[in-house]
Amino acid sequence: MGKRIFYFLLTNVLVLVTISIIFSLIGGANYINAQGGIDFGALLVVSAVIGFSGSFISLAMSRWMAKKMMNVRVIDPDASLTGYERDIVEKVHRLSRAAGLTHMPEVGVYDSPEVNAFATGPSKNRSLVAVSTGLLQEMDDDAVEGVIAHEVAHIANGDMVTMTLLQGVVNTFVVFLARIAAWAVSRFVKEELAPIVHFIAILVFQIAFSILGSLVVFAYSRHREYHADRGGADLAGRDKMVHALQMLKAYSNRMQGEEQTAISTLKINNKGKSMLFSTHPDLDDRINRLKM
Repeated sequence: MGKRIFYFLLTNVLVLVTISIIFSLIGGANYINAQGGIDFGALLVVSAVIGFSGSFISLAMSRWMAKKMMNVRVIDPDASLTGYERDIVEKVHRLSRAAGLTHMPEVGVYDSPEVNAFATGPSKNRSLVAVSTGLLQEMDDDAVEGVIAHEVAHIANGDMVTMTLLQGVVNTFVVFLARIAAWAVSRFVKEELAPIVHFIAILVFQIAFSILGSLVVFAYSRHREYHADRGGADLAGRDKMVHALQMLKAYSNRMQGEEQTAISTLKINNKGKSMLFSTHPDLDDRINRLKM
């Protein structure tokens, strides 16, 4: 899920900045009243329009972005499949049917040594489950099934849509506060420079506040991991889900001290890192909760 969160947030920031620029150029973000002050009602409406547009456009682009940026090779389920491709498609489809999905997710593989898997897409009917070659090489069959069950649970839970709504609210506050801050900064420069300073300050503050706002999204992501773990346990069996997490823990321990940026999607090793900037809870905590 870590990759899914990262690309969603990156796309959201880029889309948000683009929409803000377009609104400014066409004069659609006019919230300054005749006295040179802020019409807070108008600003709130503008902020909500920009904020939710940014999050929903990011959601619509999420599957396409993930395929392009990760170079995911989508497996054709109707082709004559053999080996690991057949096994992955079979697992994804079987677990998706068990989760009550009526449309099977696209299934993909991408070349990477990292132990990784992610699910993304704008809806349950247009989703993608992708696994890395590193995961297939490092994990046994039961662990791979546990990982895939976890990702299918994210789709069945509608986590991307819920996150989009949350991101829309966060975006609204980001846009709202960024424009107030930009207006305040522009008051300290010469009148002829004020529009330019105001425009530049909006972009700077918007990016800065987006980074701060991402902490809320990260907190939600950590919360949803526990739900996906339980969902994965219901689909694949608790033993397989625990086994998958234990293999991830063993792998992460083995890789500690080496220059690795991403250890896994199910669990990026958070020891020594601030939980504020983590998309996933500690592995030991996740394992213990499943065993309860």
